[in-house]
Order: sequence, then C-alpha cells, then structure tokens
Amino acid sequence: MVLCPLPSKSVLPSLDEAYEACRLETERWAKTFYLGTLLMPPAKRRAIWAIYVWCRRTDELMDSPEAQNLPVQELSDRLDCWEQRTRNLFQGDVLDGLDLVMADVLERYPQPLEPYLEMIEGQRMDLRKHRYATFAELESYCFRVAGTVGLMTQEVMGLDPAYISAPWSNKPNTSEAAVALGIANQLTNILRDVGEDRGRGRIYLPQEDLQRFGYSEAELMAGTLNENWNALMAFQLQRARHWFALSESGVRWLAADARWPVWASLRIYRGILDAIEKLNYDVFNHRAYVPRVGKFLDLPLSYLIAQAR
Repeated sequence: MVLCPLPSKSVLPSLDEAYEACRLETERWAKTFYLGTLLMPPAKRRAIWAIYVWCRRTDELMDSPEAQNLPVQELSDRLDCWEQRTRNLFQGDVLDGLDLVMADVLERYPQPLEPYLEMIEGQRMDLRKHRYATFAELESYCFRVAGTVGLMTQEVMGLDPAYISAPWSNKPNTSEAAVALGIANQLTNILRDVGEDRGRGRIYLPQEDLQRFGYSEAELMAGTLNENWNALMAFQLQRARHWFALSESGVRWLAADARWPVWASLRIYRGILDAIEKLNYDVFNHRAYVPRVGKFLDLPLSYLIAQAR
C-alpha cells in the first residue's frame, strides 16, 4: 500500500489568492495559451487557469527536473497518490489552494472525473513506453495527455444559446472537436520538442514513419539533418494540421465569449508548425515559436473568424 503525504489543511489561501497563483503560473509557463485566456470573461478565464495548473501538476510528476532522477517505482507511487487525491477532490476533499480553486470550478462547471483519470494514465504510459510503433499508439497517448484537456474545458467554454434554445434543438456534440484540438496541440508539442525528448530517451515520432522515410533512430538521436528528415517532418506537420482542421468544426458551436479565445489559441499554436518549417525542420538546435508580435497581429483576424461562426 502506498502512503501518500498530504499538505496541511490549516494553510489554505483565500479563493482569490489561489486563483491569482494559478494566473501567475499560467502566464509564466504557457504564454500563448495565457494570451488566449485573457480574451475570456473573468469567471471562465479563472476556471481555465485552474485546470491548466492541475494539468501542469500532473505533468510535473513525470517531467519536472526532480522527477528525472527518481526510480520508476517512486514515480509510479506518485501517480497513484495523485490519482487518489484527484478522486478525493471530486468528493469534495480540499487540501490546498489548487484543490480550492478546482472545487470551485467543479461546482460552477460540473464535469466528470474520467478525463482527469485518463490524463494520469497518460503519465503512466511515459513510465513504461518510450517508443511508439504506430500512429494509432501515439494517438492514444495524445488523447490521454492532451485530448482530455478539451473534455475538461468544454463545460467552461459553454455552447451558443442560438443553437440550443429552441425546443426542437439537439445539443451539439463538441467532444470530438475538443479532443481533436488537444491532439493537434500535443502533436505540435512533440514536433517542437523532438530534440529535448531525445535527451530523455523518448522518441514520440512513430517507428513506422521513421522506417517509411528511411530515417533511423540513431540519426534522430544524433540530430542528423538530411532530406529524409525533412520529408519525415513535412509529413508529421501535415498530420498535425489535419487534426487542427478537424477541431475547427466544433468551434462554431461554442458560446460567443469563448469562440474568439479558442480561435486565437488554435491559430497561434498552429503557427508553431509554420515556425518549424521556417527553421528548415531543425528542431534539434532551435526552438520553434510564434513571436509575440505575430500573436497580437493575429488577434483581429481570429476575432473576425469567430464572428462568422
């Protein structure tokens, strides 16, 4: 049985203080994502900050600098404790500031526990799986670690009353598009971070794709740039863009105050793929990103697209 250390309940911050801590953490670690949240009304943006920080805490159990030096069993125990704590949170057990804001989010925007457990299971995959034979395997991983974020946030985003207010209206299913956006974002992360991930002994690019384009694992670990690598990456970027395109169909269903921020985040994050191309696919020696000025210049266009539904 795993013994899980628990923080003291006597040091809870106020709800406003806890939300402010989430805002600061989101601003620090997810600048593009944070910019999109600022386009939302206050209640929704605070909820998104809280969910982001919960997801970051989950990711840190495996990928923080401290975690890199821990044995597999200790990492597994950490995930087990986090899962139990998450289950307790959904039962109303509040232990710290993050629990406090998450409890508030769950009260304002009720949602199921399953996406949170799936994300934790995605972290468990990183314990035992450092290669992916096929894209189907990678898609399953991307769903767990990122597609679930779409499911966590869709109740916060809400639906446009124009589509659901009439008695004959059927509530649209936005889950597929929400999941698709999460998968698109994760595929983008994978392509941007190939160089960093190889340092951890992880290769997320499907083995079947490496073979298809005649690019070896040894070449990837060495950071070899050649025509085969360029062709492989061009194919991966095309796939990621396909998932972004799949996600677009669901944005039009969202509440008016969510469409602009979602479009902005989608378009800006997709811009990382363009940045990879501009680097001639050299993600071993450079980090692809969208310049701050580019983000702001895209906001008016994203607004116009959002109004068109």
